[in-house]
Amino acid sequence: MDRNRLSGPLADPAGEAGYPADHPERVGFFTDTSVCIGCKACEVACKEWNLLPEDGLDLTGMSYDNTGELGATTWRHVAFVEQTSTVDLGMPGMGGDQVRWLMSSDVCKHCTHAACLDVCPTGALIRTEYGTVLVQDDVCNGCGYCVPACPYGVIDVRPDTGGAAKCTMCQDRLGAGLMPACATACPTESIQYGPLDELRERAEHRVSELHEQGVTSARLYGQDPDDGVGGAGAFFLLLDEPEVYGLPPDPVVTTRDLPSMWRHAAAAALTAAAMIAGCFAGRKR
Repeated sequence: MDRNRLSGPLADPAGEAGYPADHPERVGFFTDTSVCIGCKACEVACKEWNLLPEDGLDLTGMSYDNTGELGATTWRHVAFVEQTSTVDLGMPGMGGDQVRWLMSSDVCKHCTHAACLDVCPTGALIRTEYGTVLVQDDVCNGCGYCVPACPYGVIDVRPDTGGAAKCTMCQDRLGAGLMPACATACPTESIQYGPLDELRERAEHRVSELHEQGVTSARLYGQDPDDGVGGAGAFFLLLDEPEVYGLPPDPVVTTRDLPSMWRHAAAAALTAAAMIAGCFAGRKR
């Protein structure tokens, strides 16, 4: 088995999936959280275009957030993180608390190595010609194996249809030459869509720009092909640690160790069979 089949860098996931060499270039999302204003236009546009039901209009009580997290009917989720720090001006009686909001629009990562796709028993989850990961509604049997397989907790099963659901990166729009609805609706261009290699270059330039401006906490998340999922098709510029945004610090494709697990299981089975055979041989004596 090719060492990159389940983990590690993989230059062309669509080609690996069997698409011809002239397939479209891989596309993705770059979400720059430093310019996100938390307007939720992406959430609304996603729901409207994909005909997803609303998740209730009550705020969680922790922030200006009514959706809470990604789910089967929430394919874009804007997180609001309120941080308070004490400012010392060096003078008695002066200073106080300073508050800042960190906002980020989360989405399916469309991983290079997608565990949800690997474990699907019906082939409902597929790699598209654009390198994205798509659920085929008419093939999904609702088994839910994909749900615990996702290292980001993105995919879930819809209670109304019984099938798994997640972001499609607006596959129907891509085929018509249009951008995904969320990127089209974003008023600050926090969500950027395009060829993945171009987005990575743009993101590196943006981080350097922020560092020059004194924002040394800026860092990229999910863009590295050497990470645990082979690099994400949707990656982020963050202003704090990933955990602050509810993201795993070191995600790993959960099917990475399947080959070695099968080898160990086979070795254990052979050992057990040999021991049982030995017992019967001893009885015959």
